[in-house]
Amino acid sequence: MRRAFFLLILAVSVAVFGFETVHAQSAPKMPDANGVTILVRTTLIALDQANRTGNYTVLRDLGSPGFRQANTAAKLAAIFGNLRGQNLDLGPVAVVGPIFTQKPALNAQGMLRATGYFPTKPLRVNFDLAYQRVGNRWQLFGIAASADPAPAAAAR
Repeated sequence: MRRAFFLLILAVSVAVFGFETVHAQSAPKMPDANGVTILVRTTLIALDQANRTGNYTVLRDLGSPGFRQANTAAKLAAIFGNLRGQNLDLGPVAVVGPIFTQKPALNAQGMLRATGYFPTKPLRVNFDLAYQRVGNRWQLFGIAASADPAPAAAAR
């Protein structure tokens, strides 16, 4: 009876906690190119919406537990105050393809790093993003974004 109870508890524990534990211990798999592009675009659209509204709560809440712990909405507002002050419309990142200056890759800790820019005009949008695998989702772990004048087109 006692052994049966232990096996029942073990079975329930595996059913409830086992998948996440096994998943968390296995090495995360690199998303394909479309998956990385979706992550980058949705992150920058969330940043755009935060900049437009002045409310960084959703951007914060989309992050990994470590990101949320390290950043309050007010801290994110301060970090992105300069970008917000430029009144930059990040909306075009939804339709313009990103240019990766480094191939997106997983680091030694299993974090996904994506660095590059969107060739938008008159300003190009630069990004350096890190994502952590939490359960079955990639969540924002680190974000840097800026805007610089787009390079002039080469004369023909």
